[in-house]
Amino acid sequence: MRARGVLFAALFAAASPSAVAATDPDADAPSASDVAEDIVVTARRSGAPMWTIATSAGTIILVGEIAAVPKATPWRPERLEGATDRAQRVILGTRAKVSPGDILRLIFRGGGLTKLPKGRVAGDYLTPTQMARLQALETRFDQNYARSNFLMTAFDLLSKRLAFNKDTTDDASDVVRKAARQSKIPMQPVGEVRGEDMLDNLFAAAPETHIACLEAAMAATEAGGDVVTERGRAWTAFDVPAVMANPLEDALGRCWPWTNDGFGPALRQTWVDAITDSAARPGVTLAVVPLRILAEEDGVLDRLARQDLAITGPAWRPSVTPRGASPN
Repeated sequence: MRARGVLFAALFAAASPSAVAATDPDADAPSASDVAEDIVVTARRSGAPMWTIATSAGTIILVGEIAAVPKATPWRPERLEGATDRAQRVILGTRAKVSPGDILRLIFRGGGLTKLPKGRVAGDYLTPTQMARLQALETRFDQNYARSNFLMTAFDLLSKRLAFNKDTTDDASDVVRKAARQSKIPMQPVGEVRGEDMLDNLFAAAPETHIACLEAAMAATEAGGDVVTERGRAWTAFDVPAVMANPLEDALGRCWPWTNDGFGPALRQTWVDAITDSAARPGVTLAVVPLRILAEEDGVLDRLARQDLAITGPAWRPSVTPRGASPN
């Protein structure tokens, strides 16, 4: 029962006085734009790819986050902490409202999530080529995935066999959340979703809807552990297209809930709406956004660019050069 609970959680970030100051307190005070630029520079030095949007009221910083940053990744989270300390507000990911009843439902109905429908096996859904690849992985890792739900098989391949979430450090959202709490910076989730709705959606998903997730997880596992470190290095090199093309990142982006017709589009539009609303707010807004939904085709950055906003930062796709493009 504990494993199912863990799985649910996993599925579901002074200057001293001087003679001049005594005469004119504002003579050397930095302007709002100077403060904003200093925050941006500090945040960029963390090593996380980010984009800035200058508005008539202030500045929006979008930090592109990857999940499970390896400890070997050369990034400097303390610099992102320093930037957070000086921001006016922080926007983080969707908050799931999970009740004790939701956990009980997961425990008592968990079989419907972890197993394929009664009497069915993987070969009933997969092509011969897909089945051959799965059987090769079963042999390699001494596992039997014949009756396992494809989402659970994908999760097992990525977390236990590829071990992408082992030996990791804090993600960007973890760093920003801790810093904002310590400095009492206002935080808001980009949105909320009820645990009941998430569970209903997950239990209702047909096995076929998870095949793309399984296929991508098999590809990442077949590629080997180098994809984990390469993804982290590309992230801190601001090579966003390389991160997006990485087999591990591709697999994580192809699994529920990101590809679900009910949740996926709504999650993306929620981010666009929150960022657009922030354009009218003064000061600096720092938002930590999953890199995949920022940089994918018709993702958050594409949608914001169509609003003719001045986006500065690295190219998020080979075919895209943002206005005021910078190496980050």
